[in-house]
Amino acid sequence: MTDATVLGTAHQLAGRALDWLHRAHESGLGGLGPDAGPDLSDPDDAYKPLGEGALAAALVLREPVAGPADRARARALLDFGWAELSGGDLLYERQFRHPLLTDPLETYAHFHRAGYHHPALVGLLAELARLRAAQAVEHLPNRRLAVANARSVLGLRPEPDWPALAAATWLGARPEPWALDWQTAYDLTHTVFHLTDWGAQPDRLPAPLRDYLRCWLPAWAEVWQETGQWDLLGELLVVDACLPAPVCDARPWLALAAAQHPDGLLPRDTEPVPADDPDRAFKDHQHTAVVGLLAGTLTLAQALR
Repeated sequence: MTDATVLGTAHQLAGRALDWLHRAHESGLGGLGPDAGPDLSDPDDAYKPLGEGALAAALVLREPVAGPADRARARALLDFGWAELSGGDLLYERQFRHPLLTDPLETYAHFHRAGYHHPALVGLLAELARLRAAQAVEHLPNRRLAVANARSVLGLRPEPDWPALAAATWLGARPEPWALDWQTAYDLTHTVFHLTDWGAQPDRLPAPLRDYLRCWLPAWAEVWQETGQWDLLGELLVVDACLPAPVCDARPWLALAAAQHPDGLLPRDTEPVPADDPDRAFKDHQHTAVVGLLAGTLTLAQALR
């Protein structure tokens, strides 16, 4: 059972992060710009953050834990992102021109989950999913899971072999826990996110992997708490929320909440945040706000389950 300190901290962290993201978009930050087209020169600049914000907002609406005000903020984030993507037309054109890219599929899945639809894009994705070429793209194992889960959200066939996909990942091998480095830790977290569909399908995580995470997740959280890697610590707490029951205590939650600024900004690490450059502050710390929103929302939802 999740204790009251964790639940209260999760609620506060998520609410403040959502409010910060909402205010940032209201002030004009995070848009693609008027000249954005399907051949994005730097997809990580604004396009990827739009998808991340849509993911978090869609999960706020999926789970019955947010109040009316927070649900309205989440819907506003989704409306903003959908408008920036021209109602899905930009995703369609990008997928049509670059059939082996998977980011249009993954981005669209977040909006589709929240009730936004682009029938032409769904038809195109369904046709591409049948191609041998689409199955042969050489993704990293955790990225292969991301594509499989996005297709599952859209109801596209064929149904993936989840145990085989899980077995091919770093986590699937259950390596020596001390061998986990910073990048591999991010890969591990995303393996869990996609395998469980962000906590909605915890039984898709094979029992040996659940046991491995129960044993070592608290230790990893302690390591990255001590080093002030708040973004990665938040991702590990999202992993905890994707398990059938939590294994981390209140300490990482309290550390993450203490790092959050009064305005809701959640820094990615211990480096100073530029107080006089809101655009830079948003670009540098938007992802951590999304992670904090996900961690808080999914932890509250886990407690309800």
